[in-house]
Amino acid sequence: MNIEILSPQRKMAIARAVLEALPDWFGIEEARETYIQETQSETVFANIQGEQVNGFCALKPTSPDTLEIAVIGVQPSLHRHGIGASLIKAASQYAIANHYALLQVKTIESGYYESYDKTNRFYTSMGFKKLEVFPDLWSPHHPCQIYVLPL
Repeated sequence: MNIEILSPQRKMAIARAVLEALPDWFGIEEARETYIQETQSETVFANIQGEQVNGFCALKPTSPDTLEIAVIGVQPSLHRHGIGASLIKAASQYAIANHYALLQVKTIESGYYESYDKTNRFYTSMGFKKLEVFPDLWSPHHPCQIYVLPL
């Protein structure tokens, strides 16, 4: 079940539990800690069964019309079980209810890392469209692909 998390401390604990299990995506400790800390001020949805955190997504507005998925993650053993899709659906419903026109997400462009190639395929399967690539936003070896989902 997806639920909105309100407590800043709980948001960080959930983010830490998931992101630390995903070293192929969040292996740079400094970047991972930034994602975790920033969840405190973001809207967070988590997929939880009992005490098990299966996945989460954190959202932040980037303009009056656009809500960004700042970070999303699913426990590796649960990839391809519909949890990520359910989190995208929760994010989309929240965005629509709050009058956003677009849902945006940034990731590393396809063709550099197999793990991110899977991520790109996931976003396109969810209906996201490629908006733009910023080759040097993060680094030349990590070109930033921006996707948008019209709502």
